[in-house]
Amino acid sequence: MNRQELAQMIDHTILKPEATATDVEALVAQGVALGVYSVCISPSMLPIDVQGLKVATVCGFPSGAHHGSIKAAEATQSITDGADEIDMVINLGFAKTGQWDRVQAEIEAVRQATSSGVLKVIIESAVLTDEEIISACQAAKYAGADFVKTSTGMHPAGGASVHAVQLMKDSVGDSCEVKASGGIRTLAEAMAMIEAGATRLGVSASAAILAEMN
Repeated sequence: MNRQELAQMIDHTILKPEATATDVEALVAQGVALGVYSVCISPSMLPIDVQGLKVATVCGFPSGAHHGSIKAAEATQSITDGADEIDMVINLGFAKTGQWDRVQAEIEAVRQATSSGVLKVIIESAVLTDEEIISACQAAKYAGADFVKTSTGMHPAGGASVHAVQLMKDSVGDSCEVKASGGIRTLAEAMAMIEAGATRLGVSASAAILAEMN
């Protein structure tokens, strides 16, 4: 894999709640210079000129505890505002109590709202047991998601792990892709996630990671 190929797997991300419009504009400019696939920003920052990049945003972020109808409405608004991809957070309370029908129903509602875009489902893998990771991935797959995603990067339990990415890829097979996100700061960490099965990376340290390939 060369530098350009790696860059095209990156969602260049800024989701800090204190991020300003100026910060987002700087992120876009840096993303263009780096040749990344997309920028991932908060929905309140839309619409924005992304200078030819894809634009991703989040939904039900970061807790996932929003009502399903609110998640669907948020996704609809983001698509209207120019988002190409929606990264939604599942309801972790439902997941931890085995209410997989409710998890799947929420994903289906957001899927319907994002029929013209890519849907990534954040399962917050560090919070879940292996069995719960598998069930969450199955719910996302059956609901028609395009990706399952490890983490918001905001939870104190942690972010992406190689084990979680492997388990998620095994769970969805070729039905979905896997996005690794949360705590990926070095080239070695990025490559380990790709080798485990990730086809997209959500990172804020894009410049540092890509610089290691120069």
